[in-house]
Amino acid sequence: MAEVVGVRFKEVGKVYYFDPSGIECKKGETVIVETSRGIECGEIAMENKQVEEDQIVKPLKPIIRKTTPEDLKTVEENKVKEKEAFELCKQKVQKHGIDMKLIDVEYTVDGGKILFYFTADGRVDFRELVKDLAGVFRTRIELRQIGVRDESKMIGGLGICGRPFCCSTFLGEFQPVSINMAKEQGLSLNPVKISGTCGRLMCCLKYEQNAYAHLLKITPKNGAIVDTADGQGTVVDSNIITGTLKVKLDRNPDATPATFDRRQVKILKDAKIKIKKEELEALKDIQDD
Repeated sequence: MAEVVGVRFKEVGKVYYFDPSGIECKKGETVIVETSRGIECGEIAMENKQVEEDQIVKPLKPIIRKTTPEDLKTVEENKVKEKEAFELCKQKVQKHGIDMKLIDVEYTVDGGKILFYFTADGRVDFRELVKDLAGVFRTRIELRQIGVRDESKMIGGLGICGRPFCCSTFLGEFQPVSINMAKEQGLSLNPVKISGTCGRLMCCLKYEQNAYAHLLKITPKNGAIVDTADGQGTVVDSNIITGTLKVKLDRNPDATPATFDRRQVKILKDAKIKIKKEELEALKDIQDD
């Protein structure tokens, strides 16, 4: 077992483990730590805790100190510098004619590095841009290409549901989302209806999947053969949320399908949910690689 604390660098970001180095940390406090990007200021998201060794990515870096008033002043000053650096970098991108979209800028606490985040279609040669920026800022420059999901997380906005993006409000990490999830949840495979503002499949498909997977186990699917109080029949419509089924009875196939609750039928042979090749092909651009 090892003692760790969890530190988050974004308001809604991934939590990283650090060695508390004997410092007792409280949730919400800010600390100074060394990361692969340099000296950074983060917020305690998880207080001192013992975890298994296999949960740690070694070497575990130590917390340098809790933030001082001087550190907090530097962080605020860096926020002003970041806005200025953002505008200057945009001008330099236009000057060099590079096909890229600048998303965000971050200063490390000690000013030893400035990180510029951008999106672009494919690889970008930004070597001359880096030299130009280094000449202006006189410090280490790093340009980091990010994906469209990361862009949405950084910028934020409103989803098609009318609520703020899940990724920028409570999802700490992205997880793979697949077309199968949309199909199993009974959604129309229309790219407009199942993709977010980022152009990829909606994140909610993933974190709601466990609930749908459970309901699919106990709810007959369309095409399933079931036994009812009125005899055997075939499910022609199934609502997995309400558990309501419409069953075409074998004894009277031309009649209007009878309505049952899933608890009122017994599954004799369940059906499978299948996605056609042409559906997958049409939606390949919105599914994670």
